[in-house]
Amino acid sequence: SVTASGLISAPITRVLFKVAAFAPFQVTVRDALNQAMDEELERDERVFLLGEEVAQYDGAYKVSRGLWKKYGDKRIIDTPISEMGFAGIAVGAAMAGLRPICEFMTFNFSMQAIDQVINSAAKTYYMSAGLQPVPIVFRGPNGASAGVAAQHSQCFAAWYAHCPGLKVVSPWNSEDCRGLLKSAIRDDNPVVFLENELMYGVPFEMSDESQSKDFVIPIGKAKIERAGESCIQLPGCSGHQGDGC
Repeated sequence: SVTASGLISAPITRVLFKVAAFAPFQVTVRDALNQAMDEELERDERVFLLGEEVAQYDGAYKVSRGLWKKYGDKRIIDTPISEMGFAGIAVGAAMAGLRPICEFMTFNFSMQAIDQVINSAAKTYYMSAGLQPVPIVFRGPNGASAGVAAQHSQCFAAWYAHCPGLKVVSPWNSEDCRGLLKSAIRDDNPVVFLENELMYGVPFEMSDESQSKDFVIPIGKAKIERAGESCIQLPGCSGHQGDGC
């Protein structure tokens, strides 16, 4: 609950999700994302992935490694370098009942497709009085990385979070990436899924629970990493900055 001063007086917990006491092995963020997409592609034939170099090249950051060989050209689709074009194709497919995962090689390139993201995807559900869902995930690396200059280093979390109709997810560790991406793919409306390029190769411990194909993390529920009486507010971080907290 929230008090008159705006402070949270009681913890908010994730439904159906608990931090396991024992995590026997490690998985990189890249592999966790790959596993999530693989399992959802296998689970639901309406799911497909499209974007630049996602198929035969296995993705610019190898997040889609092996998926083209397993699912073929109809479900893992290489596109031209035209973000507005393939984002529009993805939105149209979502309106027709499919569940596209639209990858931007970097979210900076989503600026080329922002009309499709906001005016076509985000607004359709409420402009149709709830009659037309748009189940689509826009995903890819977001924020600063090494040596990619100002035009490739922007963080779009706040940009998209202020757009009505969009859910914005920015996961940190492997377990969160896996569970939240699966939830995003199953969501009936647009989700912007912001990944961190610097974290793709970082391994994190994962619980046995999180390895289940049914493991999902509800979007919009907070997770208690450690119970206590003190609180540290992090406006944004990458790498292992959160570990010390």
